[in-house]
Amino acid sequence: MKRIITLFAIIGLVAFSGCTNEDNVDSDTIAEVIEINGVNFNSSNGFRIRYDLKPEIYPQDMVLVYRLVAVENGVKVWGTLPETAFDNNGAYDFSYNFEFSKYDVDIFIQGFDLGSIISNLRLNQTFRIVIVPGYFSKTLDTNNYISVMKALNLKENQVQQIRL
Repeated sequence: MKRIITLFAIIGLVAFSGCTNEDNVDSDTIAEVIEINGVNFNSSNGFRIRYDLKPEIYPQDMVLVYRLVAVENGVKVWGTLPETAFDNNGAYDFSYNFEFSKYDVDIFIQGFDLGSIISNLRLNQTFRIVIVPGYFSKTLDTNNYISVMKALNLKENQVQQIRL
């Protein structure tokens, strides 16, 4: 009987020795990029859109948002949010900004007289939401979209496309 108990004890020790839950670092989370096309900011949506994160992200994860500011020779140029915009005549001064929780990302514009912003800066905008695993957040140059994609080992064909 002692041999059977000893055998079960050894089997149990071997079976459960690799099972720990000391994962305080979010190193197994995969980075993700979502491109949202056709974003229109107007008074009916409060100059704000919301993207629900499914599944929700971990509390230590970080979210970055970029706006498509130009296409030069077929290459997309991305600007980091928050971004301030204005025209040469001073007719408008506003900013694109965002907020996020582990459940969603809100992208919005803020400023005075938002309805007077010319349509090509309010309508049909394109944004990229980049979900960065918590363990990467301290080592990234978040102002450079290309650097972020390289550091996270993400390719353009991995970007999820969403049309509003």
